[in-house]
Amino acid sequence: MDPFDAGAGSILKQPKAVWATAGASVVAFMGIGLVDPILPSIAQGLNASASQVSLLFTSYFLITALAMLVTGFVSSRIGGRKTLLLGLAFVVVFAGLAGTSGTVGQLVGYRAGWGLGNALFVSTALAVIVGAAAGGSAAAILLYESALGLGMACGPLLGALLGDASWRYPFFGTAFLMAVGFLCITAFLKEQPRPARRTSLLDPVRALGHGGLASAAVSAFFYNYTFFTVLAFTPFVLNMTPYRSGAVFFAWGVLLAVFSVIVAPRMQQRFGSLKVLAGSLVLLAADVLVLGYGDHTTAVVCTILSGAFIGVNNTVYTELALGVSDAPRPVASAGYNFVRWFAAAAAPYLAPKIEEWTDVHIPFVVAAVTALAGAAVVAVRRRALTREAAELEPGHAAEDGVSAFAG
Repeated sequence: MDPFDAGAGSILKQPKAVWATAGASVVAFMGIGLVDPILPSIAQGLNASASQVSLLFTSYFLITALAMLVTGFVSSRIGGRKTLLLGLAFVVVFAGLAGTSGTVGQLVGYRAGWGLGNALFVSTALAVIVGAAAGGSAAAILLYESALGLGMACGPLLGALLGDASWRYPFFGTAFLMAVGFLCITAFLKEQPRPARRTSLLDPVRALGHGGLASAAVSAFFYNYTFFTVLAFTPFVLNMTPYRSGAVFFAWGVLLAVFSVIVAPRMQQRFGSLKVLAGSLVLLAADVLVLGYGDHTTAVVCTILSGAFIGVNNTVYTELALGVSDAPRPVASAGYNFVRWFAAAAAPYLAPKIEEWTDVHIPFVVAAVTALAGAAVVAVRRRALTREAAELEPGHAAEDGVSAFAG
């Protein structure tokens, strides 16, 4: 079943509330890659090292990981609309403050507050879109996945365009766009029904007691280390102007979007989820290894190409996480993300440190090894990953396919 068949005629015929939430989601996902093209500029502007500036990702994703235990607790008590607005308010305030930073320590701290806001928003946005969308959950999820891809592609581009004048402008620009999103959601989105049962802080941790969900989370942990080595460390290796770096990561984001929304479901239908995931992880390992040892042109090509493998992995991992256990989807997703985001926090800090201790090649060797470790977990724990999910079918995957960046 092609994911575009379900609701294809109605995906563009959505209420204003859905478009307001989807638009804000684009900006929220832009915030992840926004700083990529301007990392060298930030380091120069604040007289900081690469490892210090990489803490922008570490603080952001460390708080995001911890916030996974809080988002369901909050949204099940105050409702989806208020949770979205609370998250947007955090992003507006802390993104704006980030642009005023005088030291790298201040900037890292403000990014942590930004991460909390983004976690609250992103973890709730899909549920709100599904609840308000016309055309069924498949159309809503496709719209959300499209917002993810557009945001990941446009984030580096916006960072480059604004950052060419000053590294501070992308932060102010994000604050402005999220403020517009806040006003649109306030105007167009009505409160959604609250869940019948409130989520506790420990529910996501308890969900990890399921062997299949734990296996998916551990494998995704290793994969995320590779993913964020590419995202956070490669800009220093490429050492390009903001415009050129933004163009590279824009192309990267386009491949990520296309392979996540279009290619991955078709590959799953033909080969099965676990074969696709294991093969994509092995290819990603080979890609980052060549990236680390190739010349500058090769590094650019491999950086862009990694977006294809990352797009496939993002889609398949999340479908496995949501389908392999009997835990409610928001709870399973929160537990899964709680584990994997710690790797997103670790990689941006460790990769520059490993370079300082060794040389520029070794961080990519480590990233290749972690991708292979993720594939090994999939292979060894195949029975646990398929016992209850029964090798996710594409039709089921399309309905359960919450973005890998959702809570």
